[in-house]
Amino acid sequence: MPIVQQGSINTTALVVPDLYVQIVPPQNLVLNGVPTNVLGVIGTACWGPTGEPVIVATMADYAQSFGPIIARKYDMGTQVATAVQQGAQNFRCVRVTDNSDAAAQTVIPGTTVTFTALYTGSLGNQVLLTLAQGSQANTWRLTVSLPGLQPEVYDNIGGSGAVFWTALANAVNQGQGPQRGPSQFVVASAGGATIAPTSFSVALGATNAGSDGAFGVAANTLVGVDVVPRSGMYALRGQGCGIALLADADDPDHWTAQAQFGLSEGIYMILTGPAGDTIQTAVTVKQQAGLDSYAAKLMFGDWLWWSDQVNATIRLVSPQGFAAGRLANLSPEQSSLNKQLYSVIGSQKSGTPGSGQNTSYSSADLAVLLSAGIDVISNPQPGGNFWGVRGGHNSSSNAAINGDNYTRLTNYIAATLAAGMGLFVGQVITSDLFLQIRATQLAFLQNMLGQGLLGSTDGSLPFSVICDTSNNPSTRTDLGYVQSDAQVQYQAINEKFIVNIEGGQTVQVSRQTLPSGQQS
Repeated sequence: MPIVQQGSINTTALVVPDLYVQIVPPQNLVLNGVPTNVLGVIGTACWGPTGEPVIVATMADYAQSFGPIIARKYDMGTQVATAVQQGAQNFRCVRVTDNSDAAAQTVIPGTTVTFTALYTGSLGNQVLLTLAQGSQANTWRLTVSLPGLQPEVYDNIGGSGAVFWTALANAVNQGQGPQRGPSQFVVASAGGATIAPTSFSVALGATNAGSDGAFGVAANTLVGVDVVPRSGMYALRGQGCGIALLADADDPDHWTAQAQFGLSEGIYMILTGPAGDTIQTAVTVKQQAGLDSYAAKLMFGDWLWWSDQVNATIRLVSPQGFAAGRLANLSPEQSSLNKQLYSVIGSQKSGTPGSGQNTSYSSADLAVLLSAGIDVISNPQPGGNFWGVRGGHNSSSNAAINGDNYTRLTNYIAATLAAGMGLFVGQVITSDLFLQIRATQLAFLQNMLGQGLLGSTDGSLPFSVICDTSNNPSTRTDLGYVQSDAQVQYQAINEKFIVNIEGGQTVQVSRQTLPSGQQS
């Protein structure tokens, strides 16, 4: 009794009498929406791999992978921290350097044994190597520690002379079994040492100090190159990011490159103007840069005062992390407009914290910025006295597509279809194929409707899908083409709320009956 997959045998050419069981796959493919909360961040750090996306969920994850926040421009940790405070919890972080970065290294005194930091960066200088007596007789224990992280212990290493040093290097580089894997801090080389081991405690940077390679970093470094091995922004290709930012990259010469990358990858790029920018300069520079794209959101260069708990200081930081983190914590049909931001203690416009100044944007200021496709973080908001994004717009000049919700919802639908509809390629073109394609898309859109991502004000169905002979004539299908046409109506964002009230002693009020239970 053969059991086969449908389509794997020619059922019209069977010769042997038998029972043939065919496994028939479900007729309708179920599309599960792709994540929209993945936030890509490019910047400098004092530790960790370079040019390689690393998954980070919390600041503890970030510290383990890239070290602490550094109070300097282009710091990746600063943007991750401000985004985390808005609720973001799914990052792809890419470290960049100016190629002058170096790994900390030390030679154990009196030997040729070398320990080198696993990654470049100044954090490696804090790695401490300690050799002491092991738990068992006639053995040694090496402890590799880094402040703030769990120390690595390599115990019961025996032997003498060259045997010992080789065993020590192998333990560090290869681990000692499932409970003590290879070091995540250092790599070791015995270097042909034959001297008898003695106790020591040595800092890793004692011989050659590690460096971050951050001094020469600029906006073009964060953009990177789009050739293998990719670097900077281009390292985020294929990582599923819905939002991304280049930390503090305020150079307008690179804004359109970021927007183009966002279009090609379906990523909402969060840009920023330089600190202390003026409204008129910002408008002029945006026009000169040629930035006009729904794939990019340009934040005005009114940088924000933020309390850096790690470095115990109040710092001026770019608004990117706040805006990106809030968007990442919103459903894609939502706008960042009038949504509260956390941990902002002031801005350049409002004045230095403690200065007693309290300056806000006028309606004229906001009209100029928003009309030019520039968003801004300010206080107050329409909903009250809190910090938030004031426009909820991207950089496009087209009013039909200039909302956060257009960018994110469009990217979400497109990415989901791209991830799931490819299974129909290679199938025989039949009326059943048309039905399956249409049913799959309709089911996905219906799920979006049920979850509130789609809707209409009059209750009508806000989408339609056509995939039949009307848009697939034989002259096209004979050449291998199949086309599915969908229309999806998005929900608009209430940006201009008008409340009319007529009052006065001559007003004639039409009597209305209040609902039951509300009558006074």
